[in-house]
Amino acid sequence: MKKFLVIRRDNIGDLVCTTPLIHALRKRFPDARIDALVNSYNQPVLADNPDLNNVYAYTKAKHRETYETLVGVYWRRVKLMLALRHLRYDYVILANCGFLPRALSLARWVGPMNVVGFVPSGTKIPAINTPVEIDDIARHEVENVFRLLKPLGIIAPPPALQIHPSPESVAAAKEALGIAQNSVGKEVLVAIHISARKVPQRWPAERFAELMRHLHTNWNCRFVLLWSPGDENNPLHPGDNGKAASIMAATHDLPVLAYPTTQLSSLIGVLSICQAMVCSDGGAMHVGAGLGLPILCFFGNSDASKWYPWGVPKEVLQKPSRNVNDVSVKDAAEAFAILKTRASF
Repeated sequence: MKKFLVIRRDNIGDLVCTTPLIHALRKRFPDARIDALVNSYNQPVLADNPDLNNVYAYTKAKHRETYETLVGVYWRRVKLMLALRHLRYDYVILANCGFLPRALSLARWVGPMNVVGFVPSGTKIPAINTPVEIDDIARHEVENVFRLLKPLGIIAPPPALQIHPSPESVAAAKEALGIAQNSVGKEVLVAIHISARKVPQRWPAERFAELMRHLHTNWNCRFVLLWSPGDENNPLHPGDNGKAASIMAATHDLPVLAYPTTQLSSLIGVLSICQAMVCSDGGAMHVGAGLGLPILCFFGNSDASKWYPWGVPKEVLQKPSRNVNDVSVKDAAEAFAILKTRASF
């Protein structure tokens, strides 16, 4: 039995974009042991994923809890690496779209027979004995990372993103919304996610509120308002409590459920019961795509051709200025109308 370990140690959206690789690997090697090594921050993306035998996670120093010491974080990581080394993997796949020395150092700890990873063109890196050269061809993140499977004989087009919500998170979301366990009702339930890490990706609160009013008036939509909780002035973990409160006040007469998501599993659960999503580019957008949601998304200064929602109906709004502040409510309303017709929700 072959043993594979897929390593992806970066952000939520990046890991979501790696799930087609994992799914295709399982389809090609149905009897193999396929594990993943991720970080504690993005681990819920792979929870309940039937393509994986095990998901291992370590904590990055910047993600440690207040009660955790640096020494403790690093000691647990060393113990995990030694345990993985004992499993004697046939392949470690460095599932990044470039050469990352830190990911390679993890592979060295694991000590597999083969390491699959990207290397700069014309460069040999002895530790990566199954290399795939980095090139200049523009691709979606999903398509690019999927190239790592070519040495394993997998060259088919990438499948859809794969996210599997836990029954507990779905039940909690349905209870909060007052939905019967087997029904989502006749109204269109739209997820409105208002947070974005980058400033040029942040659509203003008043426009979200105006768009929601338009969608309710024209299509009887109801809403789940989602955001990263916290104070916007917190230097370590800034949040959008103030922005959310402003939107809730402006839409007090609309059917809106405020649903701050302190845990990624909660975000996955509530998105799984929605029929569409409005958001800016970011990890939440990829989670929505992984759940099959039609998405209206705003792009600022990120590359929409590389990061658009993969495999789902979508309308992408990006202005030449690369600033979402230049996207009007009229732009968004017209795009949503097109999306609704295309996706038939």
